[in-house]
Amino acid sequence: MSAAVLALGTGAVTVSGCVWYVPAVADLRAGADRPVSRRLAAAGCVTGWSAAAAVTALLLLGAPAGLVLGPAAAGASASVLLRVRAALRLRRERAEDARCWSALAAVPPPARPAPQRVFVRRAAAGLLSAAGAALALLTWGPSAGAGGLFALAVPTVLAGAALAVAWAAAARGRTARDPVRTAGPGGARARGQ
Repeated sequence: MSAAVLALGTGAVTVSGCVWYVPAVADLRAGADRPVSRRLAAAGCVTGWSAAAAVTALLLLGAPAGLVLGPAAAGASASVLLRVRAALRLRRERAEDARCWSALAAVPPPARPAPQRVFVRRAAAGLLSAAGAALALLTWGPSAGAGGLFALAVPTVLAGAALAVAWAAAARGRTARDPVRTAGPGGARARGQ
């Protein structure tokens, strides 16, 4: 393969690498606005692509292979070294961030189910038991001497009790979740909100 074809291919790849080295140059220009790990990674990226551009220029000038391999190897090794340093620094930065956030974080409150789920679960359980009682009373009630009014009243009372218990449990869960809504005089509940 001739040096001109190799230079053309290397140049095309180097130009198309702008999607990596242009943002890396922006990170380097930002300076202290970026974390050190990001600037190290950007420096590694720019070093690698600069080495590729230097190799392209040497190939276009017709330099011997030994002279072309030197900058290619130096650029690749410098780029890898900077990238490894960036990864190590990033790990230290993340550990430091985790220590800072753990110092700020309070003990989270215990997880409670949403009031709507509490209501649905308790109401469903109560309504199913009321339906079971109605089925039992309608099936075996007449033979045991229970009248139709009794067969209607018992499930209705059970369903009403189940809905009242479910509503109370959901309301208790809501007030435990939102202490602002249960504020005393002048609070949100007192203002009608």
